[in-house]
Amino acid sequence: MLKRGKAHQYQINMSYNAIKKTFDQGDGRMIEIETGKLAKQADGSVVVKMGDTMLLATVVSSIGAKPGTDFLPLSVDYQEKYAATGRIPGGFLRREARLSDYEVLISRLVDRALRPMFPEDYHSDTQVMISLISADKDIMPDSLAGLAASAALAVSDIPFNGPISEVRVAKIDGQLVINPLRSDLERATLEFIVAGSANDIGMVEGECSEISEAEMVEAIEFAHNAIKIQVQAQKELAEMVGKTTKREYSHEESNPELRDKVFAATYDKVYAVAKSQLPKHERGNKFGEILMDFIASLGEGIDDVTGFLSKKYFHDVQYDAIRNLVLDEGMRLDGRDVRTVRPIWSEVGYLPAAHGSAVFTRGETQSLTSVTLGAKSDEQMIDGAFINGYNKFLLHYNFPGFSTGEVRPNRGAGRREIGHGNLAMRSLKKVLPEENPYTIRIVSDILESNGSSSMATVCAGTLALMDAGIKIKSPVSGIAMGLITNPENGKYAILSDILGDEDHLGDMDFKVTGTEKGIVACQMDLKINGLRWEVLTAALEQAKEARLHILNEMKKTISQPREDYKPHAPRIVTLRIDKEYIGAVIGPGGKIIQEMQRETGATISIEEKDNQGIVEIFADNKDAIDKAVGRIKAIAAKPEVGEIYEGKVKSIMPFGAFVEIMPGKDGLLHISEIDWKRYETMDGIFQVGDEVRVKLLDIDKQGKFKLSRKALLPRPPRPEEKKEETAG
Repeated sequence: MLKRGKAHQYQINMSYNAIKKTFDQGDGRMIEIETGKLAKQADGSVVVKMGDTMLLATVVSSIGAKPGTDFLPLSVDYQEKYAATGRIPGGFLRREARLSDYEVLISRLVDRALRPMFPEDYHSDTQVMISLISADKDIMPDSLAGLAASAALAVSDIPFNGPISEVRVAKIDGQLVINPLRSDLERATLEFIVAGSANDIGMVEGECSEISEAEMVEAIEFAHNAIKIQVQAQKELAEMVGKTTKREYSHEESNPELRDKVFAATYDKVYAVAKSQLPKHERGNKFGEILMDFIASLGEGIDDVTGFLSKKYFHDVQYDAIRNLVLDEGMRLDGRDVRTVRPIWSEVGYLPAAHGSAVFTRGETQSLTSVTLGAKSDEQMIDGAFINGYNKFLLHYNFPGFSTGEVRPNRGAGRREIGHGNLAMRSLKKVLPEENPYTIRIVSDILESNGSSSMATVCAGTLALMDAGIKIKSPVSGIAMGLITNPENGKYAILSDILGDEDHLGDMDFKVTGTEKGIVACQMDLKINGLRWEVLTAALEQAKEARLHILNEMKKTISQPREDYKPHAPRIVTLRIDKEYIGAVIGPGGKIIQEMQRETGATISIEEKDNQGIVEIFADNKDAIDKAVGRIKAIAAKPEVGEIYEGKVKSIMPFGAFVEIMPGKDGLLHISEIDWKRYETMDGIFQVGDEVRVKLLDIDKQGKFKLSRKALLPRPPRPEEKKEETAG
């Protein structure tokens, strides 16, 4: 309200109903959740703060649902505001643009944690937005994004079976840590983002350094204990706000009589097709025929609702029939048992012009992968609000429509492609050599897909890297695991190398990659509550068996990196020079380095690191490399006393000549050091440009070079020596 002050001025008295919940995350560091102050017209909004890092999370959900919708139209967007880090965006527009790959990956992590927690029959358009509005350079905001999103839902009336939360767990110096400082992550041997509720784990994604299955389970359990603390804090916040009652909704029409009719008419037929071991498309066509026959049996003129519900209930039939086939008979859609991996074949060097290539096929999933080696100038520049710098290892994953026999426009990489590529990238970067001068780009084009194309990308990427001659530490393979459970009788089946249909109809999608020594990356999504730790442990052990089998199959094609790069692959030579010569190599305005690149055909980059100049010379032929190396060594080499040089006369003075013994390095050849005989004047001895062989006698305190030609000439006999010869 407005109040009139003593100075006859109006003052605004704003009353915020801000409610805060502050709690210890378990290690003495505090997290604060505040609601009621910002974005109050959203259905739910919170600000989560840890240190100077602040995230604003909002959620809005429509009251009704669009007709004919049988899924949750949920969108999750995580964006980092440049102002949060005191920066202005690059580019022409100078404003935040579309989400970066990093922001998309964080959005996916939150989406995957939230989506299973909504009621199955809730179909309203729902939007979750998370914004980094203030940043602490050492506190990673991505590990707080899931907490912020769930807290916004907790203080809203949107139906949600949460709360949930996400944390980062890392092993640093042998100790497990929750939400470690960014500066400590470089020493981590294990780094996972784990999401879950108070009772269950729902999502895991991350990378590690060849750890054991037991070590992975230990880390997930440790993370779950921290998640429980954050979930309890959200429950207490919701009680403080008073939003413990959720809105009523009715989004699904139902027809129990039609449902029973669909099951009675189609279940046995669907079960028989599921058991027939038909190929993917033939099986799909058979399922389609059963559905069409049933709809036709209903007669002409059925309304849209009946047609919609018939398809929905038929999907339920498929769900039950395929799951029961596995649980009751131990048989899968393609006839395999639960542990068998589909047939594998692979080939390397398939693309003759690429620097490395491989084809990897597992069942009906196929990846054609190429490796391209580039120079430092090919590095990817990362210009994010929180993370910026350069990246020299890129992996791009493409999933065209034809890979599944679909007509789909090519609109570039979507969120799924970015996420699958990131999982493969995490896996392969762990085995790259420590000393790698190249910028490496891997491209996986999925040509066929029926289950786990991301794991095919890992396998094909490993083969292509070895084909390119990159000295990886160990080959990596990957496997996608599934889980089917029956909560009524406790039966479950863990499936190795899942098909696409098993992915959609199963209760868990679990991908794990590793070497012979251990796990290097994983991605897990759970669709059920109540997964027991012993089931997760069993799934990991079965995954180990499968990925080692795949690794052995890969080794039949190529077992170790090639001794050398392909003949047409570019070469890189790295030189280390003294810091003081960096300017001389570059030259004024880049003149010298540009001239060397133009004349040799090599690409040259130079940077200061560890108080030295690191020069990388990149060329596609040895001659260009040798020429550039020679030029740089000539500039950056240090003259050494006692060495002999082929110099060039640069100028002539009355007392001697200045001779250039290296580019930019002149020394004085004094008149007394030209010859053993005495010269009174420099007239007629040298011309500017003459080549002269000299020896470096000394470098004085000022760094000046003292040269001698006389020291390289035979010393004439002394007068007394001549007399002795005559007398003899």
